[in-house]
Amino acid sequence: MSDNRDESRRETLDYLRSRHGEIYEAYEHYGRLVHEQGGPLEEKTRWLIKVAVTTTGQNAHALGTHVRKALLNGCTREEIEHAILLTAPSCGFPTMMEGLLVFHETEASTPHPPSTPSI
Repeated sequence: MSDNRDESRRETLDYLRSRHGEIYEAYEHYGRLVHEQGGPLEEKTRWLIKVAVTTTGQNAHALGTHVRKALLNGCTREEIEHAILLTAPSCGFPTMMEGLLVFHETEASTPHPPSTPSI
């Protein structure tokens, strides 16, 4: 089922890019600007906020994307889990639990970033 949904998402994105390329490019550009130039937050902090926000939005695909990007941009599994746990008081226990489920599924399928050997 997940493979069909992933393929459908790719096809829909391809459709959007081909039919509305300028709109898609503007959206992507805006997202990059907000992420990189929107304020003083450090890279890891920005990704942890995105993880928390997408947890509360209950969009499993978006959350999985942000978890993957957070891992690849230096966030630890513990930091990501903490960001998800912090959503429970504001958004409810079931929402947080769904976030943890998506997090565990995503981290299991995400390659570990290369580590720097300690001296």
